[in-house]
Amino acid sequence: MASSSPLHVVVFPWLAFGHMIPFLELSKQLARRGHAVTFVSTPRNAARLGAVPPELSPRLRVVTLELPEVDGLPAGAESTADVPPEKVGLLKKAFDGLAAPFAGLVAERGSAGDVGGVEASAGFSRKPDWIVLDFAQSWVLPIAEEHQIACAMLLIFPVAVFVFLGPEHENKAHPRVTAEDFMSPPPWIPFPSALSYRRRHEAEWIAAAFRPNASGVSDLGRFWEAAHHPACRLIAHRSCPEAEPRMFPLMADLFAMPVVPAGLLLPDATDSGEPFSDVLKWLDEQPSRSVVYVALGSEAPVTVGHVRELARGLELSGARFLWALRPPPSSGATDHAGELLPDGFERRVSGRGVVITGWVPQVRVLGHGATGAFLTHCGWGSTLEGLFRFGLPLVMLPFVVDQGLIARAVAARGAGVEVDREDDDDGSFTGEDVAAAVRRVMAAEEIARNAMELRKVVGDGARQEQYIDELVECLQRYR
Repeated sequence: MASSSPLHVVVFPWLAFGHMIPFLELSKQLARRGHAVTFVSTPRNAARLGAVPPELSPRLRVVTLELPEVDGLPAGAESTADVPPEKVGLLKKAFDGLAAPFAGLVAERGSAGDVGGVEASAGFSRKPDWIVLDFAQSWVLPIAEEHQIACAMLLIFPVAVFVFLGPEHENKAHPRVTAEDFMSPPPWIPFPSALSYRRRHEAEWIAAAFRPNASGVSDLGRFWEAAHHPACRLIAHRSCPEAEPRMFPLMADLFAMPVVPAGLLLPDATDSGEPFSDVLKWLDEQPSRSVVYVALGSEAPVTVGHVRELARGLELSGARFLWALRPPPSSGATDHAGELLPDGFERRVSGRGVVITGWVPQVRVLGHGATGAFLTHCGWGSTLEGLFRFGLPLVMLPFVVDQGLIARAVAARGAGVEVDREDDDDGSFTGEDVAAAVRRVMAAEEIARNAMELRKVVGDGARQEQYIDELVECLQRYR
C-alpha cells in the first residue's frame, strides 16, 4: 500500500504565464494539503507572480534560477510575454541552459542553500519525491533518473490537443507533413470525431510545432522525449473528463501510462481586482447579462488590422461591450488606443462601449451580473474561466496553438459561435463577421443555456477539489 506521508514536490513550469499560473495554483493546492512544494522559475517571473500567501509559506517556497544570455534574445526577457513570437525559440534555447543549475538544485536535495528550522520540518531538506515538469524541458528526466526521483508532466492544454498530436510511434506510422494533413482527424482516434483544424493558418502553425525551431529542437520532440522517458510515471492535464468526454482513456491508451485530471486549476476568484474600480462601476450601471466582455489574451498574434475590424464589428453589432485591449507590439502603442481604433469610434460607441488598455480585473468582470458573453481567442485558460467557471457563452476568434481545436469543441457542444473568416489561408476577418457572431450569441437563449449547463457539470467546486485529492493519491501510488 502506498504511503500517505507528506511529499516533497518540485514544480517547474515553462516560461509562459499561461503555464506558470496554473502550475503555481497546483503548488498552492498541494501545500494546502500539507505537502512541501518547491516552485522553480526565474527571478523576474517569480517577482511578477507575486508573494506566496503567508499561510502557505511554511510549505511553499519559490526558488529562482538565473536565465542564461542567448544571442538575439532581448535583455531581461524571461517569459514569452517579453518577446515577439519569432523569438520564442530563442527563449527555449535559454531555458535549456537551466539544465545544469537545475541539476545542482536537485543534487542539493531540493535545497537552494542551508535549510533549517521551519523549512526542514516542512520537508524541504530531503530529496524530492516528485518533479512536476512542463512539455518543454525533457532534459529534466535524465537528471531525475540519476537521483531516482519520479516525474510527472502537467500539461496545461486540453487532453484533446495531445490526442490530436499523438505519440511518436503513431506519427511515424501515419506521417503528417503539410498543413492539409492537420485538417482532418488523425487515424488513431477510434470513434467518429471532428477533432481537426478548420483553417489553413491554424494548421500551418501546428505543423510548424513538428519542426525544429531556433532552439534546435521541435516542440513535439521535447514532449515526446519527456513522455516516453522511463522516469516519467504519469501525465496530469489541466482538465477533467466532464470537460472532455472520452479523451482521458484514449490519451492513456496512446501513451501507455496513467493520464489523470488535475482539474481546472483556476486561481481563487474572491480576491482579484480593486473593489471600486471604474470598470466595475460602469458594469454596475448596465442591464443584467447585456455586456460582451472582449479580451484576446496576452500573447495572441493580433495585428492593428485585426483591432480595427474588431472595433468595426463591435460598433456594427449594437451590443454593449467592455474591451480589454492590448495594443499589438507592432503598433508601437502602449497605454492609449486612440490611434489604433477607427476615427470617431470611441465617440460613436460612447455610453454602450468602453475600451480599456490598462489593467482589467478579468475574473470579476467575467463573474459580474451584467456580463452576458465573452469574446475570446479561445486559449484554454480563458475558456476554462469564462465558460466553465462562469457559464458565459463564447464569441470565438481563435488564432494559433490549440485555439482552433477548442473553438470547434465548444461550438460542437452548442456553447459558442466562431467568427467567420474571409480568408482561411491567413485568418483575416471583417467587422461584419464579428457583428454577426456577437448578435447571434447575445440573442440565442439556447446557447446561453448550454453554457450554463456546462458550468454546472464542469465547474462544480467540490468535484474540482476531489481531482486534486485523486492526483495526490496517484503521486503517493506511483512514486
